[in-house]
Amino acid sequence: MKLNYLIKKVTNAIITLFFVLIINYFLFRVMPGDPLAMMLRDPKASPESAEKLKQLFGLGEPWYIQFGLYIKQLSQGDLGMSFLFKQPVVEIIAIKIVPTLLLVGVATIVSLIGGIFLGILAAKNRGKKIDVLSLSFSLLSYSMPTFWIGVLLVAFLSVHLTLFPTSGMTTSGMVFASSIDATVDVARHLFLPALSLSLVLLGQYVLIMRNSLMDELTEDYVQTAKAKGFSEKYIIRKHAIPNAMLPMVTVISINLGFMIAGAIEIETVFSWPGIGRLMYEALLNRDYPLLQGIFLIISTCVILANLIADVLYGYLDPRING
Repeated sequence: MKLNYLIKKVTNAIITLFFVLIINYFLFRVMPGDPLAMMLRDPKASPESAEKLKQLFGLGEPWYIQFGLYIKQLSQGDLGMSFLFKQPVVEIIAIKIVPTLLLVGVATIVSLIGGIFLGILAAKNRGKKIDVLSLSFSLLSYSMPTFWIGVLLVAFLSVHLTLFPTSGMTTSGMVFASSIDATVDVARHLFLPALSLSLVLLGQYVLIMRNSLMDELTEDYVQTAKAKGFSEKYIIRKHAIPNAMLPMVTVISINLGFMIAGAIEIETVFSWPGIGRLMYEALLNRDYPLLQGIFLIISTCVILANLIADVLYGYLDPRING
C-alpha cells in the first residue's frame, strides 16, 4: 500500500470528523423544546434555581462562547455534564456502551458466519432449490424492519412459548449463586435481541456474498484454473472466495460503525440497557450534552469504520491505490 494513499484517507477522515463536531454542536440546539424547562419540572421553581442551572450547564452564555467551551472540553476528553442524570457524559456512555458492544458483537459474529456460509452454498448451487431458499430467506429478512422482527420474536418465543425473557439484560432482583448462573441469565436475555439484529444482517451478507462469488466464478482465471485440472473445490476455496470477500470487507466495516446507532430500535423493543436505549431517553428529555456525546461516539465509529474499510480494501486490492 502506498503511503500517499494512506495519508489521503487519514486526512479525509480528520476533515470529516471536524465537520461532524460543528454539526454535532448546532444540530441539537435547533431542535424544538427547552432543555431548561425539562430540568425544571416543578412549576413553582424559583428564578434563582433557573439561573443556577443556566450557570451550571452554560446555557446562559452566547452560542459562540458555548461552542468555544464545547471544543475546549472535547480537547480535554470532557463531553460535559448530563442534564438528565447530573453525571459526566463520559461516565454514562462508558457504562452503557458495554451492553451495546456485547449485543453488536454477538450479532455480527453470528450473521457473518451464517451469511458467508449460506452465500457460498447458494453460489455453488445456482438455480437449485438451496439457492432459491437461501435467496428467498435473505430477501425476506433483509426487507423486514428490525423492530418488527423483534416484536414477532417476543410475541412467539417469549409470550407464546415463554422460552426467553421479554426485556432487560438480567433478571431484576435475582441473586445468582455463581458467575456461571449470572452468565446464563445474561445469555437468555441476549438471545432474542441478538437474533433480531442477526437476521437483518444475515440477509444482507448472504446476498452480497452470493452475488460476489457468482461474479468471480465467471472470471477468466477460474476457467483457466479449470483447464489446468484444478478441482472446483480448490478453485473456489483458494481463488474465488478470497476475491469475493473484497465487497464483504467494505460492507462489514461500514456496518460495524452504523450498528452502534442502528441498535436503538432493538434496544428500545427489548429495553436493552445500551447506547441505543440511552439515546432514546436523552432525546425525550432534550439532554443536549448526552445526545452530543452519543452522536460524537457514533460518528467517530462510522468514520473509523470507513477508514478501516478503505485501508483494508487498498491492502487487498493494490489496484485502487495506484
